[in-house]
Amino acid sequence: MEVIRGIPVSPGIVIGRAFALGEADEHVPLRRVPPADIPRQLERLAAAWERSSAELESLRERTARELGEEPAKIFEFHIGLLKDRSLFEPIRAEIEREGVIAEYAVSSRFKALAAQFKAMGNEVFRQKANDVIDLDRRVLGHLIGLTANRLATLDRQVILIGHELTPSQAAALDPAKVVGFATDAGGRTSHTSIIARALDIPAVVGCQTLTHVCEDGDEIIVDGDIGQVLVQPDAETIERYRRLVQRDRTLRQGLREIAPLAPETLDGVRISLLGNIEFPREIETVLANGGDGVGLYRTEYLFLASEREPTEEEHFEAYREAVGRLGGRTLTIRTIDLGADKYTQLRAEEPERNPFLGLRSIRYCLQNLGLFRTQLRALLRASALGPIKVMFPLVSTMTELRQTRLILNDVMEELDEEGVPFDRKLPVGIMIEVPSAALMARVFAREVAFFSLGTNDLIQYTLAVDRGNERVAGLYTGASPAVLQLMKIVVRAARQARIDLSICGEMAGEALYTMLLIGMGLRTLSLVPSQIPQIKRVIRAVDVPQCERLARRVGSFDSERQVLSTLRDELRKIVPESSGGLGAD
Repeated sequence: MEVIRGIPVSPGIVIGRAFALGEADEHVPLRRVPPADIPRQLERLAAAWERSSAELESLRERTARELGEEPAKIFEFHIGLLKDRSLFEPIRAEIEREGVIAEYAVSSRFKALAAQFKAMGNEVFRQKANDVIDLDRRVLGHLIGLTANRLATLDRQVILIGHELTPSQAAALDPAKVVGFATDAGGRTSHTSIIARALDIPAVVGCQTLTHVCEDGDEIIVDGDIGQVLVQPDAETIERYRRLVQRDRTLRQGLREIAPLAPETLDGVRISLLGNIEFPREIETVLANGGDGVGLYRTEYLFLASEREPTEEEHFEAYREAVGRLGGRTLTIRTIDLGADKYTQLRAEEPERNPFLGLRSIRYCLQNLGLFRTQLRALLRASALGPIKVMFPLVSTMTELRQTRLILNDVMEELDEEGVPFDRKLPVGIMIEVPSAALMARVFAREVAFFSLGTNDLIQYTLAVDRGNERVAGLYTGASPAVLQLMKIVVRAARQARIDLSICGEMAGEALYTMLLIGMGLRTLSLVPSQIPQIKRVIRAVDVPQCERLARRVGSFDSERQVLSTLRDELRKIVPESSGGLGAD
């Protein structure tokens, strides 16, 4: 049995047979044709190009219809590339000049373009290289006559494995047949990962060596909860995972019954449970799971799902839709958190060597005021339609906060002059995601209406651990005493200033931490919508004094091992069937 670790991007566990996709870089041999045959080669090229464009347009429309407009925008890059004459003309010229077959001219040109992207050494550029290879495959398929996609002919349930799924492959998956997938490459924010979450199938990416050890037809287990793939597991392991799958089904059924109940502790203290979303349509899932509203709307997906900046109207329509779906419940919008391995690096003339410590989030906005003001205008306009709160990400200094407030006030004045209505009392807050902000929380609290603890980045920056790097993943934990001390400082500052405080990082959705968070004083948790019933179950089984005693006890520990062991023991007392894996880091 081989255990391959990767990056979990869509939760769940699935057991089945591997269906291996062929490699994208098929070799096309050089073959020349007589001059008289060159016009026919050019006709073949034009026909394949046209059919590929039509196919992509159809795929984009289908994706928009079935998954929504945001995922559909992924294909604008593919469509735009085929419309780019600077790509088509060199291929046509090579056929005319060198007398090569159309297949060779297409393959050589696309491979060269993909190699250029890969050579840039950045995850975003590698993603674009994958998109280029996807197009190469598609055009070649029409030239060679291989128009039938292997995925379309599946007659059984499978788990897809490959070096990396292209966006068009992912969007074409039938969840009734493809019950999960795992890839060597990919990241949390790749287009394929976005689509996997939209399809709600277990997925693990970034496995690196999976296709070297797993072959077509092998029995495998994909664990999208913790991010690992087990290849040819033994009978004992399969049986253990089957029990986990069955337990998960039983738990889900029980949790569905809990969803409509109030999230109140045994002593009557209400804990507000909100949802984290990327797309407005996810609000239906938030409400179906008993959520009170949205505590984090990640608006950068308006950028990541498109090859161009969204317009003010596109921003406004997304926010308007979210407000309408919430029906008067709170919508907390995080301004764009671009940077790191996302949108900004693709457009940078020189990609940053360490983008996580570079021009990302609020820093990027302050250096790209046109883009920032466009979003703020749309956000303010939407605030006239229902309750909206706005929060700024990765604020690390008071100067950044004050500059941001000045820009917001300037946009308000601009809308005033235009006679455009907006909420003049719009609550403005910041995310506490870096140690400097946590340590200065008392000062920040004087100038904002609320804090939101973004524990994903707070853990990463406090411990100097990239949570997407499997080599150091074991060091990434919310149970670190250092992280907990910073969180205490923020809780204390918010309480003293009497401002609202929530937590929207992954810790909020892990049952392991629920009692600790309540005991520390948190009363608003924002999490993945599907996790709401599980956290509600824990809340309804404890009282606040019990949680406060646990928080004091954990606060005296000096190692994460002690913290995790104690939290697991307490969780088992109220959820007896839970194991160390339930809510574990």
